[in-house]
Amino acid sequence: MLVPVWTLRRENDLGIGDLAALRELIVWAGKQNLGFLQLLPINETAGDHSPYNAISSVALEPSLLDLTQVPGLSEEDIVSAQQKLPRHIFTNDSVDYLPVKKLKRELLELAFKRFWEHREKNEQTETFQQFREFESSWLDDYCLFRFLMDQEGGKECWDFWSINYNTAEKARSYLSKPGEETEERLAFYAWVQWVAFTQWKNLRKFADEHDVKLMGDIPIGVSYYSADVFFEPQWFDLQWFGGAPPETVFKDDAFACKWGQNWGVPLYRWDVLEQNDFSWWRRRIDKLTDVFHIFRIDHILGFYRIYSFPWHPRRNAAFLPLSHEEAAARTGGKLPGFKPFPDDTEEHCDSNLADGDKYLRVILQATGENEIVGEDLGTVPDYVRPHLLKLGIAGFKICHWEAELDEKTDTEHPIPGEDYEECSFATYSTHDHPSIAGLWEEFRTNLDSSEEDERTGAEWNLRILSEIAGLTVPKDPSNYEKYSVKTQWALLQALFACHSRYAAFMITDLYRRADRFNIPGTVGTHNWSARMPFTVADMSRDPKLSQEAKKLKTLIKQTKRV
Repeated sequence: MLVPVWTLRRENDLGIGDLAALRELIVWAGKQNLGFLQLLPINETAGDHSPYNAISSVALEPSLLDLTQVPGLSEEDIVSAQQKLPRHIFTNDSVDYLPVKKLKRELLELAFKRFWEHREKNEQTETFQQFREFESSWLDDYCLFRFLMDQEGGKECWDFWSINYNTAEKARSYLSKPGEETEERLAFYAWVQWVAFTQWKNLRKFADEHDVKLMGDIPIGVSYYSADVFFEPQWFDLQWFGGAPPETVFKDDAFACKWGQNWGVPLYRWDVLEQNDFSWWRRRIDKLTDVFHIFRIDHILGFYRIYSFPWHPRRNAAFLPLSHEEAAARTGGKLPGFKPFPDDTEEHCDSNLADGDKYLRVILQATGENEIVGEDLGTVPDYVRPHLLKLGIAGFKICHWEAELDEKTDTEHPIPGEDYEECSFATYSTHDHPSIAGLWEEFRTNLDSSEEDERTGAEWNLRILSEIAGLTVPKDPSNYEKYSVKTQWALLQALFACHSRYAAFMITDLYRRADRFNIPGTVGTHNWSARMPFTVADMSRDPKLSQEAKKLKTLIKQTKRV
């Protein structure tokens, strides 16, 4: 079950899902014989709160911590702080990040102050120092970055920082002889990460005890505004930024329709990484496997080739109205396209495949006994999926996208789940898509669209989903019924019965909810913030919610996925 941590609720939380709520969910999942919980990236975020735009490839997000397990904090401290939050924090259907992060930061500061003042007598001081020394390859730079962010009012955009420290060289010089107060600040950021890694590692052990695996997520790129790019720019090509090719499905995003999605993640200098035995990637994977049993590589296609822009996203608006010729005039002839090569010739395809093979074998080696899933959606070259199978990396099967043409009737029908490769990951939706309920109702709405392609697409999708579920396909498309319990469990039964190694659904799918976690091509507080309207405890004690859990457990047993 896919469940972003922030979306969970528990009694007496501080306005955001945390590790305490996730711990409760692990217990619940174990009771239902649920094999794994799929999370989104848990690295520390900044202004947009996007887990795919973190300020570090390693550092963990402090706002997800279980403060009841933070050394030096009492229950009275937490209750007292909780009373400072406005009522809407607890009743909202979304996370209000600014006050929530501010309060959790204040509590962490309080706990650290107590730790620091008594560090000479604290038996945990030695363990903390060992953590700082062992993780110094990334932690020292991260702490400097966080210190400078705070100097700049929390802003991560280092190219707008003071000229006294807006480059790595100047920053290191600026902090070459930190005073006692600065040293304490640097220790604070390190201490928070020590607490975070301790909590997450303990959670993994707890998950093992309940026979539930944790599945993480690693984005293909790292934010331009990250400690990695700032202090280790040698690994990155800062003239090119990864993204995705133009796609008309994003009708509300004129830039995505015309130019594509510009994610703002700098491309890698793979040749330099290789000269250093891919140490940066190995470190990244090593920290991920400390916490997760399985991890998903977001946009695994980027290991083969990635659609790239010769300008940063902040310049998107300036390029939107330009023709290709006008854009090229501004960039010295460079235009968006696949790098290192487009898949336009056999030679280029062979070269891209060889690159992907080289890089993914490094990832596999670094992963060890942990499991990998590759998100291979988008514009997928013919050579990618066979190669992922060869490597044993499970690619995605979006069930209603897996269709084949019946030449006798000239009609497409869904590929039976029993024909899916075992080495695959089956689902109806990712965090970027609507839930199953949302999809179904969106398609029903689009049956009345004024645009023919939307009407045709809606009819096709409803028919395919109905055939997957074994439901009757009405002769008149207007007779498709509203999404119901019957439709829900028929679709989940088909998903669980497929031959794929992994079968995944979102928490919203279990409760027939239409909440969205992210709408690609949009920016705003509606993304990365949706919260469930009930607590994890309610999932067991509320009669209606517990009934869904019983059905889930029964279905897992019936489809032999125990």
